[in-house]
Parts: sequence; structure tokens; C-alpha cells
Amino acid sequence: MGKFKTGFEPTRAKDEMRHVEVEIDFTPNALASILYRQGDTVILACVTKESRLPGWFPRDSSKGWVHAEYSLLPGSTDSRFRRERRGAKGRTQEIERLIARSLRAAVDLEALGPIALNVDCDVLNADGGTRCASITAGNLALRLAVRRLIAKGICLPKDLRPTFEQQKEGNWVAPKLSDVEATNHENAVIPHDLAAISVGLIDHEVWLDLDYLLDSNADVDMNVVKTADGKYVEIQGTGEEATFSGDELMALLGNADGGLEVLFDAQKLILDGIE
Repeated sequence: MGKFKTGFEPTRAKDEMRHVEVEIDFTPNALASILYRQGDTVILACVTKESRLPGWFPRDSSKGWVHAEYSLLPGSTDSRFRRERRGAKGRTQEIERLIARSLRAAVDLEALGPIALNVDCDVLNADGGTRCASITAGNLALRLAVRRLIAKGICLPKDLRPTFEQQKEGNWVAPKLSDVEATNHENAVIPHDLAAISVGLIDHEVWLDLDYLLDSNADVDMNVVKTADGKYVEIQGTGEEATFSGDELMALLGNADGGLEVLFDAQKLILDGIE
């Protein structure tokens, strides 16, 4: 095992994921909500539908938008995290931009239609990997939200949406999709699931799914965001007063791929059969 500055020994093997648990509809007022636990990191991801598209969208836009916000709650860290009452700053802003662009990369905004969705990721407890856990939880909540919008006749294939005149008349009735049609449209809006995982180097050894202890001892840490069809969305890798070789980079990505496959399998299992 690697040498740890704190003197503590990790409780997991280097390639072992933390345990993942999910509770559906933890917050019933949201369109969809997910209470997501990955080890001792706990995220509440909630999706809400806005009444209109952002103001900078064209009035007749046929595509939608996905926005995300991220916040550490005051009691989520070992010392109280002060609320950012005047908007996200610094690290928080950087993380929520990562979450938002990652989620948008997994969504076909034209297939979504003229719908604006907000994904709020609140960290209830932080033990490393909060941005990655937020992306994975956000994907689960977002897919569930899209599924429900389809069931309500709000999110429809382009050829079944009401015209401007039909909307103005106010007597348009949404068509009812068959189960197969609904599933096909859901997979058009979100063709492939999205997940993220952290990896790191400690004394030139690769560790998967960094908790706070591992992250604070890492010479190199990396966040890897990927879709289930094997496409990378973003890779954030940083040497913490250290460098890493090309071989170590490939080892980090290979280890991340193993963890991401676990998360994709878990997502499928969680969402199968949920309405």
C-alpha cells in the first residue's frame, strides 16, 4: 500500500469502489429527486421544470436547456461551510459548470424539445468525490424527470408537438405514447447514461473512487466523466506538487473505466421498472 501522510490505512483495496445506495423521490415536490450515497458522500439531486426557456433563447426555439447548480450545505464538512448567499463563487461555480455541461453533453436538446430543466445538486455530507457523485446522481434524476415528462405528454417527439396555433387556441390534447414509443423517445432524449468517478496516484499507485483520506494524500487526482457508450465528456487531471507519466495517465483512465462500468450497471438496475 502507499504511504499516507495521516498515518491511517485505507479500508478498501486500490480498485474497490465505495458502496452506492439510492433513494428515489426523497423530496416529493420535485419532478424527480435522488438521494445518492457513495460511501460517506451524500448528494441530494432534484430536477425541476422551469415555466419558460431562458430569456436568451429564441421565442420559437425547438430545443431545450439543462442547467445545474451545486452547493455544499453548512453541515456537510467537518467545519461549517458558510452559505454562499450572493451566488456561487470560485470552486462552487467551477463545479456547477462542470455538472451542467456534463449533463447537457448526455442530452439531445432538440429531442428534449422547448423545455428548461434545473438540476440542483446539494451535498449533505462530503467525504471526497462530491462533483463526480453529483454528476452520477444528476444523471439518474434527469432521466427519471424526462421519463415522467414523456408520460405526462409534455416531452414529445418533434412531429407530435403542438403548433404555435394549437398552443394559442388552448384546446390541444397531448397524444398518448405507447410504452415502446415512450421508451424510444426517452432514449432519444438521453441516448446514453452519464457517470463520473475520481481516481488518483499515491506513491505511483492508482487508487479508485477517492474519499477524503485518499484525496488528501494523492500526488495526482483526476475526475473522469463518461457516457455509457464509452465516450469521454471531460477529464480533469492535476498533479499536486507532482508529475505523472503517459503510462500512469493510461493506468488512471483504465482504472476509472472499471469504476464507471460499475456505476453504469448500478444506474440501469436502479432505473429499470421505475416510472
